[in-house]
Amino acid sequence: MTLSRRRFLHFVAATPALPAFGGTARAQVYPTQPIRMIVPLIAGSAADILARQLGTKIGETWNTPVVIENRPGVGTTLGSDVVAKAIPDGHTLLINSASFAASAAMYSKLPYDPLKDFAPISQIASAPFVVVATPSLGAKSTKDLIEIARSKPGQIKFGSAGVGTSSHFAAEQLNLAASLKVVHVPYKGPAEGLAETVTGSVQYFLSPLLLALPFINDGRLHALGVTTAQRSSVLRDVPTVAEAGLPDYEYQDWWGVFAPAATPQGIADKISTEVARILKLPDVAEHLRRQGVEPRPSTPDEFNGFFRTKLTAMREVARHAGIRAD
Repeated sequence: MTLSRRRFLHFVAATPALPAFGGTARAQVYPTQPIRMIVPLIAGSAADILARQLGTKIGETWNTPVVIENRPGVGTTLGSDVVAKAIPDGHTLLINSASFAASAAMYSKLPYDPLKDFAPISQIASAPFVVVATPSLGAKSTKDLIEIARSKPGQIKFGSAGVGTSSHFAAEQLNLAASLKVVHVPYKGPAEGLAETVTGSVQYFLSPLLLALPFINDGRLHALGVTTAQRSSVLRDVPTVAEAGLPDYEYQDWWGVFAPAATPQGIADKISTEVARILKLPDVAEHLRRQGVEPRPSTPDEFNGFFRTKLTAMREVARHAGIRAD
């Protein structure tokens, strides 16, 4: 074999290792410029607060600026589209909520594909909803609510924070699981919905736990069940909806980090690892739990599976309940 032939074969044999080395090298030097965190919800929203907590810690650790950009509108699709079309180098990230899956379930046409155009990086946190009822209904548990609603088909009303909101999806998922025939009354946000439940204009409402807590504590509303698989540390005596005889029911508000599709795996892993580190910091974890929010760091693969499952569930609920936004 000639010397040039041996050199050629040596080069070919070494070539497959080059892409992996390149990906590792990119992860090692990342970030090389300021990081943009796009929040497709308003300033002061849970997603915005979580983004700012993560951004502050990441900026301190990686010694790089992290800029939070609020791009609300059209059910989080405006801000999400910015990230879908960004350069996939890890410098543009999406901090989104369960609304991301809800929008994908409600809109027949989106400017992006939620599964193909994004790389799930890590879940950040989750929080339960709580089923609350007006005292005049006479329900003390989710089982009571189901029995009353089944005995009066089409007569019981439930409120939501608006068509397609998390409170709407959570309630419709419950109605579907329990085979309830009830009437939906949408309001302009959870505060109005809770107030109307107190007056008895609607009989029940699925609310973010902390928003409902003052009404529960002073007896204006009855807490019937929490929507997560485990009981909440904030309302330890309130059983889960699953405990009421609906073992397959589970709904949670959640937040996570996404990047554009084709983001190198090494960079995705580096961001995911940093998010997990931050969420395990005692001050961060304690602050979240005081707000009724549980830290939920995950690997990119875990979050990908989680997101696909939630999107499938949302689409099923939207189909059965006829929830459409266009």
